[in-house]
Amino acid sequence: MIKLERGFLPSSDPIESLGNEFRPWESLANSLPKVLVAEQLHSYLAELPTIDVSGLTSPMALERAMLILSYLSHAYIWTSTPTPTTLPSKLAIPWAKVAAKLQRPPVLSYASYTLHNWKRLDKTQPVELGNIVLLQNFLGGIDEEWFILVHVDIEAKAAPIVQSMPLCLEAIDEGNLEKLETNLNRIYEALQTMCNTLERMPEHCDPYIYFNRVRPYIHGWKANPVLPDGLIYEGVAEYHNQPQKLRGETGAQSSIIPSMDAFLSIEHEHDILREYLMEMRDYMPLPHREYIAAFEGKLKLRDYIQDKRLERPELKMLYNEIVLLVDKFRDTHLNYAAQYIYSQIQSSEANPSKVGTGGTPFLKYLKKHKVETTKYLIN
Repeated sequence: MIKLERGFLPSSDPIESLGNEFRPWESLANSLPKVLVAEQLHSYLAELPTIDVSGLTSPMALERAMLILSYLSHAYIWTSTPTPTTLPSKLAIPWAKVAAKLQRPPVLSYASYTLHNWKRLDKTQPVELGNIVLLQNFLGGIDEEWFILVHVDIEAKAAPIVQSMPLCLEAIDEGNLEKLETNLNRIYEALQTMCNTLERMPEHCDPYIYFNRVRPYIHGWKANPVLPDGLIYEGVAEYHNQPQKLRGETGAQSSIIPSMDAFLSIEHEHDILREYLMEMRDYMPLPHREYIAAFEGKLKLRDYIQDKRLERPELKMLYNEIVLLVDKFRDTHLNYAAQYIYSQIQSSEANPSKVGTGGTPFLKYLKKHKVETTKYLIN
């Protein structure tokens, strides 16, 4: 369930340990940056016992297990030469079981990489930059920390949006234009803070370091040139020893902008891009998917405001300002994609500069998003 005051972040702070039974996982995960630098991951994995996850039932414990298994598995795949086509059963089996309980695929996704990968230094203070650090790293360092924490801060800043969008629909049902305007103002202000946070990315995340030290670990095994057939999860009975093709971690798996699109009645053309966006929902936590779906097929906000634009011109102005902020957010993201990825010199086939971690031609897609957004401004 989504706790609206937390937005799409978990309703309570992520847990930091699974307890004694899972100490071997925790120990290796905590040491992962050092083990990777020493190129000793395979030796440590060889000593890792098989651990039964059937006793894990609480959502927060499952998310912690998902985080650890995602990091260990991606570290194994993307530091091995040549790139392995099979994930060992001691990782594959528990990962598939935990993922099934969470109703997400067994691959590193935004939910593990960002939403459940932080802690507050001072628990009496907000979830925001300066008071949050990561629970888990691959190599570590300020660039990796900052890249992910900027996204955590954005998710926290989006909480008023998650709260206000259902209230806007209530206001439409009630014909309460004042309530609608109040909540649209809250959305506008929250979007502005999100844009401000996103613009801080270059403060501590260098494009070269991001591309060469952060990005290589978050690729998946769908549309990746070194794993064209996908990845075999050894010992996972339901996969029948057949390779699985799963997308890598990407910001497209965040629920903020998809929910904004649905709320603002911004529709993307029925093409391969739309299919990709719908596919990204499979990687989101189930309550987030349900939240987005709740706005689809409802009374169209845009149509309602267009009908009321003469009676209440402030609503039209607010709606357009919100659409322009969504466009601004997308524009900043597009510029970063060009700077941090497309302009970088590719040194490995496993980390292509022209294809996103989700396996798509990202510049083409991001530009198309922008064009389709501003089409919905009300004249």
